[in-house]
Order: sequence, then structure tokens, then C-alpha cells
Amino acid sequence: MRPLWQIFRVILRDQRLSLSRGAVLSFVVLAMGAALLGLSGWFITAAAAAGLAGMGTVFDVFRPSAMVRFLALGRAAARYGERLLTHDATLRALEGLRLRLLDGLVAAPHGRMVRLRAAQALNRLTSDIDALDGVPLRLVLPVLAGLATLLAASAVLWALVGPSVALWVFLGFSLGAGLIFWQTTRQTASLSRRAEAAGQAFRARLIDLIRARGDLAVQGRLTAQAEHALAADERRRLLRRAQDRAERLAGAAIQMLGTLVAAGVLWLGISLVRSGVIAPAFAALGFLTALALAETVAPLRRAASDLGRMAEAARRVSRDIAGALPEERRASGTTEAPLCIDSVTLHRVQSAVPIIRDLSLTVRYGETVALTGPSGVGKSTLLLAVAALHPVAAGRITLGGLPVADWGEAELRRAVTMLPQRSALMTGTVAEALRLADPDADDEALWEVLERAQLAQTLRGRDGLQTMIAARGSGLSGGEARRLTLARALLRRPRVLLLDEPTEGLDRPTAEAVLEGVRTYLPEAAVLIAAHRAAEQRFADRTLALS
Repeated sequence: MRPLWQIFRVILRDQRLSLSRGAVLSFVVLAMGAALLGLSGWFITAAAAAGLAGMGTVFDVFRPSAMVRFLALGRAAARYGERLLTHDATLRALEGLRLRLLDGLVAAPHGRMVRLRAAQALNRLTSDIDALDGVPLRLVLPVLAGLATLLAASAVLWALVGPSVALWVFLGFSLGAGLIFWQTTRQTASLSRRAEAAGQAFRARLIDLIRARGDLAVQGRLTAQAEHALAADERRRLLRRAQDRAERLAGAAIQMLGTLVAAGVLWLGISLVRSGVIAPAFAALGFLTALALAETVAPLRRAASDLGRMAEAARRVSRDIAGALPEERRASGTTEAPLCIDSVTLHRVQSAVPIIRDLSLTVRYGETVALTGPSGVGKSTLLLAVAALHPVAAGRITLGGLPVADWGEAELRRAVTMLPQRSALMTGTVAEALRLADPDADDEALWEVLERAQLAQTLRGRDGLQTMIAARGSGLSGGEARRLTLARALLRRPRVLLLDEPTEGLDRPTAEAVLEGVRTYLPEAAVLIAAHRAAEQRFADRTLALS
């Protein structure tokens, strides 16, 4: 329940005024409903008793009837205002949660980011956030308003009808509703969590099916993947059906609770009337008020059904929105000193096994150093550590005399650019892909980096900068996509450029021309390359063999 409370605190902090007004109106709606039925019962019974006693001509019907009209119209107006305020506040709060979630995902550690699939991130932003609208609307506000209404109604019944009736109403509804809520959540918490997990699995598998349909078709697995996705959806529907059945049983139990409490009030009221303690009209007031108070516990049916789903969503989202680290807490650095790697030890991801031990290296600006060695020796991991995307187990890496971990995020990304082995290209034009690195770059600047990457001539034979790229770089060959992402990295004009096998998939003349273009475009940059090819090693001023 702690994550639920954390999420509600975030929502309340963003929309305190609107939610406070909505909570007050929720109480007003319930209180007016109870007062309306109670007053109507008293009015009808008292008017009938006055007529039987021959006092109908002197009985005041105007003020009670006016109050009945006021309560009926006021309840409708309050309900409209409550719905408007609480739903508007909740939608605005969910918008804020999505923005916080995006900030948290962007600031998450690299090791966690690489394990987070696109489908999972999409589920966080859609399904999980949507599930959290029930925290204020179906859980916190209804419970608080219902409890406040029960307390107020019990106090009025204590004064007008009797302590026994007031205690029966309060204890009956509060303890009975608590028992029903507890018993229902025992059944539905697991069901709603599993149904949500099955729904997310279905969406993830469907996205994988769409994105990898070509590879799946080649491997003859397209039908199997479709069946795999449909199996998750079928499991979700079965779990939802069981959850709906439990919710209907909870609704029936709440109806029976309201009937039982009202029957008890009727019996107590008749007993008090027979003993001469109260008039029959007040017994009717207590009975109809008890019937109206069943509305205070009715929302628990939906809350109990969705509690597991809301709790799981809150757990995931609260963890993610807590991951952002404000930039102002981090120091800024300079770029006047060389890149220094001092006695660094690195571990594999999620492991205590060292992949690099006690490594020292200095790369001066204008110098190119190539890291060599067999696959798996740690070249890519070292580049990630220099870019502050992999933790350093021992030693330190400094840039401009300041550890990279102490740099401000924005300053570090302006100074250091990394081209990993696999870079993403989104749907759009070549110009849009390049301007991710520099939104203000003009066409002349874009053509210049394309020339350095040996891609300009190829694109001029197509649609130039308006050449369309499909998802994941579809429409470009592997070598063309590689050169386009390299051009994008160059456009940032970093002081430190980290390249992980930059000429993979290129023939030797093209590879040599691309590397020469890198140095021509960035003559003062410190370049560190994870090199497999001889062309990359010959391009470097010196090499360092890792083993």
C-alpha cells in the first residue's frame, strides 16, 4: 500500500485545490442524499400521523417540502461539480505523472535502460498511468467522503433517533464494508495483477510481432508468434472474467449489508416507538437514512476489484519517477584537460566478475587511440564507462580534471558523444535524423557531415535530405545506416568522441575515407575507438591491446 500512498501524495501535491474541493463536494453529495431520504421519510410519516390525528390543517408542509426540493437540486449540482473537479484534477495529475515518468526513464541508469524494452516503456506510459486514475477517484476520495458522511450521519441519528440506532448504523457499515473489502481484495488482488501482467504481455508480444514480422516470416515463426500473443490475451480475458465475478459478488454482499443494516434500524426504531422513546416519524427518518447510507460503501466494490492492478502500477511508476536526479545537484566540468582513465576496474553488467582490471590510459585532444582485443574483452564496456553509462568498480575516469560521474548531464553530453555498435534510427527524413543532434543545423551543415561520412553522393541520387527512413533504419543498407548515425554523432562536434566499431559493414576504401573524414571534421577532438578492423587500427595514433 505504500506505493499507492506515494502516488496519491504526488497527485495531491499537483492538484491539491481541485481535489480538496472535489472531496468536499463528495461529502456534500453523500450527506445530502442521506438527508434527503431521511427528511422525506420523516415528512411523509409525520404528515400521515398529523392527518390521522386530525391536525393536518395546522401541520407545516411548506418548509419540509422546500427543504426536500433544495436537497434534491443541491445534490444534483454538487454531484456535477464533484465529477467535474475530481476528473479534471485526476487527468491533469496523470499528465504530470507521465512527464515525471519520462524524466525518470531518461535519468535511469544505463544498465537498467538497456534492459527496458520499448513495449515495457510504452506500457508504463499508457496502461500503468491509466490504472492510477483509480487511486483518487475510486479509492482515497470515496473512502474519506464515505467515512466522513457515516460519522456525520451517526451523530445526527444519535441526537434525533437514539444512540443504539447511531451505533448500529456506524458499526454495521464500517465493519461490514471493511470485512467485504478485505475478503474481496484477497480474491481480486492476485487476479487483477495477473490480468494486468497478461495484458502487458499481450501488448509486448503484439509489438514484437509487428516489428519483427519480416524475420518471423523468414524463420517460419509468424503464426506461432501470433498464437503466442493471442494466448496472452485469452489468459487476460479469463482472469478478467474471474475478477468481474468476484466484483459482482462484492456488489451483492454490499447490497445485503445495506439491507441488513436498514432492517436492524427498522427493528430498533419500532422497539423505540413501542417503548415511547421516539415518535414514528423519527423511526422512519432513521430507516430511510440507513438505506441512503448504503451509497457510502458502494464504491468499495470497484476499488477492491482494481486494488491489485493499482498497487502493481503504483509500485512500478513510483520506482521509475524516483529515478531522476536533478541536474543542479551535479557539478559542471571543463574540457581543457585530456581524458584520463586512472587504475580503472570494470565489472560485467549485473555481475561482480571483473572484465577490466586496473587499466590506465590518457587520450589527449587531437589524438586517436584504438582499443584492440578479442570480442568480450571489455572494449565496449570501457567506452560506456567513459560516457558515464556504466559504473566504475574501482579507480576513476576524469574529463577536464573532473570525474565524469560529477559532470552535469547536459554538459557531459555536449562534451562527450558515443556511437555504440547499434544505434537507433526512427521513422522520418534524413534531415530529421541528423537534427536530433543539432536542431538548429542548416542544410549546409547537414551536407557537410554527410560528405565526411561518405554518404552525400548516395543521398543525392535519391531525395537528398528529404529521403525517408522507415522504422529501425529500414530503407537504408546496414553500411548506410551506420554512416548516417556516425554523421549524426559528428554533428554534435564533441570534444571527446567514442566510436564502437565505426566502419563495420564498410569496404576498405570507404572505411578509410570515413575515418579520414572524422578527423578532418573534428581535428581537435580526443577519439577513442573500439577497433576490430585493420583500417581502424592504422587510423589511430596508437593502440592499446586489452586482454
